[in-house]
Amino acid sequence: MEPKDFESILYEMDPGDGIVTVTINRPDIRNALTLRVLLELYWAVDTFENDSAAKTMIITGAAHPDSSDPADEAFSSGGYFNPAELETMDDDIKQQIDLSDIAQKKLCLKMWDLHKPVIAAINGLAIGGGFTVPLACADLIYASEHAWIKLPFVRIGITPELASSFLLPRLIGFQKAKEVFFFGEKISARELEAMGLVNRVLPHDELLPFVRKTAEALIAPRGAELAVRWTKQIMHQPLIEEISKTLDLENEALAKAFGSADFWEALAARAGKREPVFKGQ
Repeated sequence: MEPKDFESILYEMDPGDGIVTVTINRPDIRNALTLRVLLELYWAVDTFENDSAAKTMIITGAAHPDSSDPADEAFSSGGYFNPAELETMDDDIKQQIDLSDIAQKKLCLKMWDLHKPVIAAINGLAIGGGFTVPLACADLIYASEHAWIKLPFVRIGITPELASSFLLPRLIGFQKAKEVFFFGEKISARELEAMGLVNRVLPHDELLPFVRKTAEALIAPRGAELAVRWTKQIMHQPLIEEISKTLDLENEALAKAFGSADFWEALAARAGKREPVFKGQ
């Protein structure tokens, strides 16, 4: 798939410096991670990886065209599965989607094995996969002052994905990671910074300009881009096997969770705007 065929993300490269900006462009559903979005992210990385003129990637979310309030922006509201979406896809697109890969092993390993630097600019809310995508796939994460995250997997009767169950405990400690996963509470940008989960929090209108300058600092002539890539490679390579095993475990757990009575109760409770009553089944 070529960038010209993308429908749910924008892929833009500045030919002057090789900085690629990938924008999740589904503001109508808060930039949710549909099957199409995830597939296009994979192909965006593939395009970026194989283009010698492309040096650094920035990932962000589109602002809603009908709102000028930065506090309303979304980086991504997380996973979104609509069976009707599959019906609108061409057969060749459908064949590229593995519905059993709920944890997104294909995308995660593709990005984990990428040697070029990736920066996430979290411009608003990031829920579930909306945060685990940058957590697993970005080398640097910067956030707007209005950004916040929530990892509500357990609260809806499922388990984490995108190797977050491997990465988060190693970033913030096992006890804190379990607290984040078990309770799925909202975490502000400043709290994320204090926990070491984002590199810096910035005023909203300064986020993208700052991230762009940071991207420029990773490539020639300002940065030693080969050394950046080699450093990333030697940091990532020893962990890839463990990341792969974790993704397999996450897929196994998610397959069980999506078939559980507790998951369906969580969905029913959300639709009914009530608290779920779990049975541990």
